[in-house]
Amino acid sequence: MMNAEILTAPPASVRLHVGQGEHLITGDPQVMLTTILGSCVAMCLRDPVARIGGMNHFLLPSGRTDGADEGRRYGAYAMEVLINGVLTAGGRRDRLEAKLFGGGRMFDGLADVGVANANFAEKFLADEGIPIIASSLRGHGARRVQFWPATGRALQKSVSDRPVERRVPPPVVADSGELELF
Repeated sequence: MMNAEILTAPPASVRLHVGQGEHLITGDPQVMLTTILGSCVAMCLRDPVARIGGMNHFLLPSGRTDGADEGRRYGAYAMEVLINGVLTAGGRRDRLEAKLFGGGRMFDGLADVGVANANFAEKFLADEGIPIIASSLRGHGARRVQFWPATGRALQKSVSDRPVERRVPPPVVADSGELELF
């Protein structure tokens, strides 16, 4: 008889949302981190031995940082702060592993920010020597990501933001026989 893994999400008594420009770190096995991505990218990072990890969510690969919190939206800041946070919480650099999500093309005809974000994240991790053990980057549309840092489990679901089209019959207009010209 063959053993089969049941592909269900582990229970999470605490769900924490990671918004744009944010990051969260935990080792609590009851915590699931979640985010919704379009052209943005999220890195899920963990130390599998220490069972500590976290998630970030960045909007752009790089840019000017005029204000105190402006850097939070850029990839370099988001990646550094998450890596340093996991290390401070007890992780070891030589054991870190990453999963990358997002970088979707949201609108045809506009600059493809998603590809720039995805390329940045892959290059950043290669330069830092942190292996990418799984990724779902680029493509079209948005996705919801769920990550359990203590176990490393990650789930992704496609998000459809297209409104349901409803056919509405045209209004009935009474014909009075008059004609108005402008």
